[in-house]
Amino acid sequence: MTTVKIINKSNNSLPEYGTASAAGMDLRANLESPITLAPLQRTLVPTGLFIELPVGFEAQVRPRSGLAIKHGISVLNSPGTIDADYRGEISIILANLSNESFVIENGERIAQMVVAKHEVVKWEEVEILNETDRGEGGFGHTGKK
Repeated sequence: MTTVKIINKSNNSLPEYGTASAAGMDLRANLESPITLAPLQRTLVPTGLFIELPVGFEAQVRPRSGLAIKHGISVLNSPGTIDADYRGEISIILANLSNESFVIENGERIAQMVVAKHEVVKWEEVEILNETDRGEGGFGHTGKK
């Protein structure tokens, strides 16, 4: 288990895992008044949270499946990445992909955050890459068999 420093300037509880096996923690809106998100509109929703991730870790912000299927609400730059050296407030870019307005209330669970280790790579320029069965095929090239 990794410890992450957090400042909570909201009235909401800290993000927590819903179950023992959950990968993501729910993030909540920190609002003085509700936000109405019209169809195809996007907005930046503050959480009141500030974190200090250890070097070698990132936090990924992802949509909540319930908001996506029930209301067409998604995280626009999904997954959004929070780097270990970022110290600003975590804010979520939400988009309304439905045909109906959606009201975001203070304390509402608006996204989920997954904290994960990542690698730093060193590039090695070469003239040729090793062959694979797939080769250059992509974007549905395998079709249905």
